[in-house]
Amino acid sequence: MKKFFAVLVVGIALLSACSSNSTATIIHMDVSEFADVIANQDVVILDVRTPAEFASGRIANSINIDAESGNFEAEIQVLDNTKTYAVYCRSGRRSGVATETMANAGFTSLYNMNGGTIDWTNSGFPLTTN
Repeated sequence: MKKFFAVLVVGIALLSACSSNSTATIIHMDVSEFADVIANQDVVILDVRTPAEFASGRIANSINIDAESGNFEAEIQVLDNTKTYAVYCRSGRRSGVATETMANAGFTSLYNMNGGTIDWTNSGFPLTTN
């Protein structure tokens, strides 16, 4: 009987851990799809590159939180995790990691731009420094 309850408790714990991210959705997309998503005023555009990269050219209306600063997890805690976030970096690697981190932190609607600003500018989309 003790063994049954131990298995039951472990099963419930695993189910609970798995279900905590079950509502998170990360959609990986190309630059054209990303451009369509960020045209929506309700989407928060998040640049996860370094502040220097951000200052050198960014997608209009984006905010910057450096994914590799060591403070990323703490900094995203001030964001509204019920909003939709469109996340990008230079190539798509950091934004992919960032969206996973955000999903684990309870964010539910996330878009990741594959190819980052490299593909963005190669496809003719502008970056701004204003």
